[in-house]
Amino acid sequence: MNYEDILYDETDGVATITINRPERYNAFRGQTCMELLDAFHRAGWNKDIGVIVLTGAGDKAFCTGGDQGAHEGQYDGRGLIGLPVEELQRLIREVPKPVIARVNGFAIGGGHVLHVICDLTIASETAIFGQVGPKVGSVDPGFGTAYLARVVGEKRAREIWYLCRKYSAQQALDWGLANAVVPLEKLDEEVRKWCDEILEKSPTALTIAKRSFNADSDNIAGIGALGMQALNLYYETEESREGVNAFKEKRKPEFRKYYK
Repeated sequence: MNYEDILYDETDGVATITINRPERYNAFRGQTCMELLDAFHRAGWNKDIGVIVLTGAGDKAFCTGGDQGAHEGQYDGRGLIGLPVEELQRLIREVPKPVIARVNGFAIGGGHVLHVICDLTIASETAIFGQVGPKVGSVDPGFGTAYLARVVGEKRAREIWYLCRKYSAQQALDWGLANAVVPLEKLDEEVRKWCDEILEKSPTALTIAKRSFNADSDNIAGIGALGMQALNLYYETEESREGVNAFKEKRKPEFRKYYK
C-alpha cells in the first residue's frame, strides 16, 4: 500500500507509525484507518521488529480521533460507521509485541482511545488528554469506555466521558493513563530508551505476557461490537447530527432540542 495519511519507518528493531495529518490535528478518516491497519500488519508479524511506536506528526497532536470534516452521518470509509476503528483497536491489541503510544500533543476523542489501547504511553509535558464524544454527538462504546475503566477506575472513566474535560500530562500520569512524562525535546530519547529495554527481553515471553494481559479484557470487543451497532443507528439521528453541525459551525450544540 502507498501511504498518503501515515508515515512508516523501521529502525533498529523499532517500527514507528506516524499519523501524518498535522493540518487536521492528526484526526483520522477512512483512508487513515486503512493505512494504519496495513502498517500494523506489516510491523506486527515482522520478526525483525520488536516494538511498535504509534505517534502523530508535528508537536501539536498525537491524534484527535475521527475527522469531523469527513463525517456526514457516516464517516467516509468502510465499516459499520464508515471507519474500521474496531478493527484497528483489536489489531493494536493482537499484534504480538508491545505497542508504545508516543503522545506529543492532543490525545483527544478517538485518539485518546488509541493511546489507552496501546500497551504503554510515553507523553510530553505538553500533551493533553481527554474525551469529546458527547460534545459532538458520538461515543466509543467498547474499549474507549469499558477498558478505560479498567485503566483508571469506574469513577474517573465516567468523569472523562460525562464531563469531556481536558487533562494535563501530569494528571494523566497521576491517574495511570501514562507511564512516563518528559519535556517535549526529550520525548524521542525517552521513547527510544524504553524501546531498547524492551528489545533486550525475550520476544516470546513478551508475546505471552501481552496475550495474558489481553485475555482478561478481550470480552470488551463483544461489548464494542454491540455498541457500534447502536452507534450506527445513533449517527442517523438529528441529535447526533446536531453535534457534528455545531462543531463545524463553531457554536454550542443544542442536543436537547432533538432529544426524543
